[in-house]
Amino acid sequence: MGGKFAFMLQPFKNHLTENLSYLKSAKLLLAVSGGLDSVVMAHLCKKAELNFVIAHCNFKLRGEASDQDEDFVKQLAASLNVEIYTQAFATKDFAKEQKLSTQVAARDLRYAWFYELLAEHELDYVLTAHHANDSLETMLINLSRGTGLKGFTGIPENNNKIVRPLLPFSREQLEDFAKEKQIEWRHDKTNDSDDYLRNKIRHQVVPVLVAENPQLFQTVQKTQANLKQAEDLLEDYTAILFSKLVQNIKGEYYINVEQLLETPHTKAVMYQLLNPFGFTEWNDIYNLLHAQTGKQVFSATHRLVRDRAVLILAKKPKEKEETTFLFKKEDRQLNFMGKLLVKEIVDKLGKPQNNLAFLDYDKLDFPLKLRKWQAGDAFCPFGMKGTKKLSDFLKDEKISPTEKEKVWLLMSGEKIVWVINHRIDNRFKVEKDTKKIVKFSLV
Repeated sequence: MGGKFAFMLQPFKNHLTENLSYLKSAKLLLAVSGGLDSVVMAHLCKKAELNFVIAHCNFKLRGEASDQDEDFVKQLAASLNVEIYTQAFATKDFAKEQKLSTQVAARDLRYAWFYELLAEHELDYVLTAHHANDSLETMLINLSRGTGLKGFTGIPENNNKIVRPLLPFSREQLEDFAKEKQIEWRHDKTNDSDDYLRNKIRHQVVPVLVAENPQLFQTVQKTQANLKQAEDLLEDYTAILFSKLVQNIKGEYYINVEQLLETPHTKAVMYQLLNPFGFTEWNDIYNLLHAQTGKQVFSATHRLVRDRAVLILAKKPKEKEETTFLFKKEDRQLNFMGKLLVKEIVDKLGKPQNNLAFLDYDKLDFPLKLRKWQAGDAFCPFGMKGTKKLSDFLKDEKISPTEKEKVWLLMSGEKIVWVINHRIDNRFKVEKDTKKIVKFSLV
């Protein structure tokens, strides 16, 4: 073996032994585009005697060149004597449908398919060919856009079954290895363009930094390792705070405002707690600490709601969902919104429970209607005299704003029969002269 080849292969083997030893006994899926990085990774993995197959995505973005890439990777797999899986994607159509950039669409399609392959063929990990240059570029991109500590740590080596064994090595090392062994690869001309921020940083920023510090990649890797340790320490501290400040109630997180305000570095703590849920409007979030009940701040997927002495972190409600269902006389059960409402004729009253309603069957006017509660709704709560606005009832019961949105009503005509999981209406209760008792159960 030549000097550069030995110089590249042995450090790669050492890296596997010292940091990624679990790969040696695993069944691996190598993501190979046909470019320099992934082709070199495939050759190194073969020399290291890892057990792998290859996956190639044809995104159909570069016409004939995309098909030539696929043919090239098939030939590579044959030369290495390994199995290959290929998949073609209508990337532009998917991007348009999902309102994504082409780059993001390709990434989403790629990783979704990789995970399918892992499950289908009982493979353990996906290996991608990200290297030291990629990690540095990612750090600089995050810096240019604004970031927290995590954004400075670069690309993770192992994340959700995605492993990146080339991170300690620069692109120059990979290219030297390929040239030494006369390994061919496919060149993607779009990488020459400065239309994308990453390419601008790659072509215009990194060379200047390397000229100033030839040991730049080693320096950055040490710095990122130190920052990763600091991040791990911060995550451990956040986990301790989470257990003290937050309660999980019915799948929603309740954050105690008074305790949060008493915690040192309140704003930093809030950032650590809430950043994973996609929030960005931090001034609005801090203002919730002194806001009235009902005030909300939204991220793309979640919302934070002020409710008395707590902040409630919950998933964002769906924009479109059915709000009315009919329960016919002949029906024995009704599926709605992932729940099941069961009807049963019984001989006597059972033990009172929130998810049960015992009613006078003859007072009901079928078909019954199931719908969400609305402003202006009123009923005669069981055990109370007179009529009460449902909004006042829910307030008195201390139902949170997020729980209010989940309140359903069973209606007979225009009258509320049962505020499901809360209270029946006096007008439909079982009395001494009731001839037929019907029990409704929410499962």
